[in-house]
Parts: sequence; structure tokens; C-alpha cells
Amino acid sequence: MFIFKKIQTQLFSEELKNEYKVSEKHFTRNRKQDFPFILLFMLNFLRKSLTMEIDNFISFLKPNIGSKFTKSAFVQARMKVKPEVFKKLSQTLIDEFYTDNDEAIKRWGEFRLLAIDGSRITLPITNKLKAIYGDVKNQTTTSIVQARCSVIYDVKNNYVLDGILAPLNSGERKLALSHLTHCKSNDLLIYDRGYPSYGFIYEHIKRDLNFLMRVKVSFSQVTIDFASSKKKSQIVTIYPGKNTKISDKPYNKNTPIEVRLLRVELPKGQTEILITSLLDNKKYPSSVFKELYSQRWGIETFYDRLKNKLKVEHFSGYSNESIQQDFYAALFVSNIQTLIVSELEDDLVNANQQKKYDYKINTNLSYGFLKNRILDLFLTSKSMERSFEELKQLYKENLIPIRPNRSFERNSGKYRTRIKPNITKNQKDSF
Repeated sequence: MFIFKKIQTQLFSEELKNEYKVSEKHFTRNRKQDFPFILLFMLNFLRKSLTMEIDNFISFLKPNIGSKFTKSAFVQARMKVKPEVFKKLSQTLIDEFYTDNDEAIKRWGEFRLLAIDGSRITLPITNKLKAIYGDVKNQTTTSIVQARCSVIYDVKNNYVLDGILAPLNSGERKLALSHLTHCKSNDLLIYDRGYPSYGFIYEHIKRDLNFLMRVKVSFSQVTIDFASSKKKSQIVTIYPGKNTKISDKPYNKNTPIEVRLLRVELPKGQTEILITSLLDNKKYPSSVFKELYSQRWGIETFYDRLKNKLKVEHFSGYSNESIQQDFYAALFVSNIQTLIVSELEDDLVNANQQKKYDYKINTNLSYGFLKNRILDLFLTSKSMERSFEELKQLYKENLIPIRPNRSFERNSGKYRTRIKPNITKNQKDSF
């Protein structure tokens, strides 16, 4: 509750408004669409028509906000708000959670376990968005507008530390490196095989950040030789490749980096090669890395929630400002949901002791329950406490079993060749 109260204070503060309004002239007079209420409205899952959402919003907050405003008035008001305001609010939540909270923070050994990965977000088809983000052709030759999304995600604690929505031609490594300002020396970063390069690894070494990356066998001659050797683990030295441009780099062709290569055998007879900065074989034996790397899957499930449960691609506007606002608001709401769920962990442990299967929160319904209640969470201290307890009770009443030994094959291209987001048949809309 303390974190929600701090966010509430910030949400209604003059400091937040002055920092994140587009112009000093904006929000200077008392209007129906005051700054904090515009933010609350944008946080309230705007997935239906704006006219219906405004009617719902006014009906829910009638004692607090007064008379109805129009769709046009909202569109004009939101243009006065910098999208980064939701990053600020989310950062407040993150900072509070990781400060003086060691007992609640889950780690892998001494490390906070973070994954960085990218995805594509399908945008409305407009000429302006196409010019900003770029477009692609799907298999029917239809042109669709897509953006490059990148997030850094705590796979143990389920928080998004940072997110970026950038043009489709943005390099994933460059976006990933921009997330590193949110990392600390006791973090361990996990990457899929699209990320490793000498320069990328160098940037982590320079920042004293540990990493675990999947690499292609063809990554370098060193990895080719390691794959042929059949060894499970080997400490090797890598150098920049022959064709690497180094004229603008802080290293040269003879700058060594010592890393450890690992072999992981998969159930179907396939082999993966991993590269890590964790060199101590006694402290980190080879046997732990298969399970460790598999925890990267947490960021994949986050993207599923972002697209299919939070429905981030159902944007509430067509301007770039609207797209960015909705994107950052969705990341913030995801962290709010995680914070509420974390309050229920002890209750779940106790409840699971009496049941055949372990049970977990129904993520799809949990976001649906936040509709409108997210407004109560931040209006007054009284409504916050009532809404918080109501949400916890609803979450506990709608648990779903965790069925062991279930696996689903990943289809990495399923989001690239469509115009509208898909909802799988067993997932009904929760809002």
C-alpha cells in the first residue's frame, strides 16, 4: 500500500504536471480534463470507442470529476501530456520495490535476473506512423506499420524496468544497450542468440555487468572449435572480428575478453552454445546453466501478456503521441498488476498446500478486474484501501491450476504477418 500511496501523491502533484506537460501554458486553468484525471483515463484500458470509454469514466468518477467532456476535448488534452509521464510513474514503483525490500526480492543466487529482448508491435496504418516507424509486407503483400519494441524485464519478480518503442529499422543491440542504465553490478542479464557480438559483450564488461547469452556455433572460430571439442565448459579469449570497424571504438584488434563457453544438450538431441561472464566453474558449475538460461522464457510470456491480455496493439489514437502514451501506460499497468499479485504470494503458498495442483493468479482476468478499479486505487486513500482489498479477493477467488510438464512450441513469426492482434480461442476478452 505504501508504494501506491507514493504514486498517488506523485500523480496529483504540481511537480509531475509541470515536468510532463508539453508547454508551460498547458493545464494552468481549472478544466474538466485536469492533468491527473487525463492520466487516470489513459490508464483505464481504453480498448473500446473513446465515446463509450468517456461515458464509463464519467459515470464511475462522477462525484470527483463533474460533468462530461467530449472525445475532441480529450484528444486535445492528451496532446498536452508527454508520454514519458508513465515511465516516471513506473520508475517510482520500481525504485520503491527494490529499495530496502531484500526479503521480498527474488534472486538467482546473489543476482537479480534480468532478460532483454525485442519484439514487433503492430500500429494503426497511417502515413505519419509509417514515416516514423516504417512498414513491412505480409505474405498477402498487404503493407502493415510496425514498431520495434524492446524491454528489460526482471524474470524472477515480473517487473518491467524499462521499455522502448522505436522505428522498425532500429538495431536491437543499440536498444538493448540503452536499457543498461537501469542495471546494477549485481545483475545478471540473459540474451537470446540475436544479440552477441564482441562490441556488445565489451559494453557489459565495461559496465561490470554479468551476462549469459546464447550464441550461434558460427559466432567465431572459437565457438566453432568449442562445438567440435564436445567439451561442456571452457574459458576462452575472444577478439574483435577481422571485419569489425574499430576506428570509433575504445578497443583495438588485440583487446582480449575472457569469457566462458558452455554446451547445453536439449531433449531432442539439439545442442545450444552459451557464452557467459561467470567464469568460476566451482561457484557456477556447468550443470546449472540449462535451467538458468531457460528462465529467459519469462520475457516471452511477458510479451504474450502485453499483446494478448493487456492488448497493447489496440491503440486509443492515431498520433505518435497517442501510441507512445498507450505503450508506456501498458507497461506501467503491468507493473501495478505485478505489485498486487506479489501481495498475495504468502496466501497462495498456504492455499496450495491443501490442493492437488499448485494454483496461480489468472493473469487474463486480473487485468480485467483492474478496469475502473485502477481509478479507485489512486483517487483517495479510502478508495485505495477498499479497491486494493477487493482486487486481492477477486484474484484469490479466480485462481487457475499450474499443470506440470506442459510445453508449447514457439512460433517466432506469428506476430509478423497479421494486421490485427489475434486472441487465442481459449482466451476471452476480460475488458
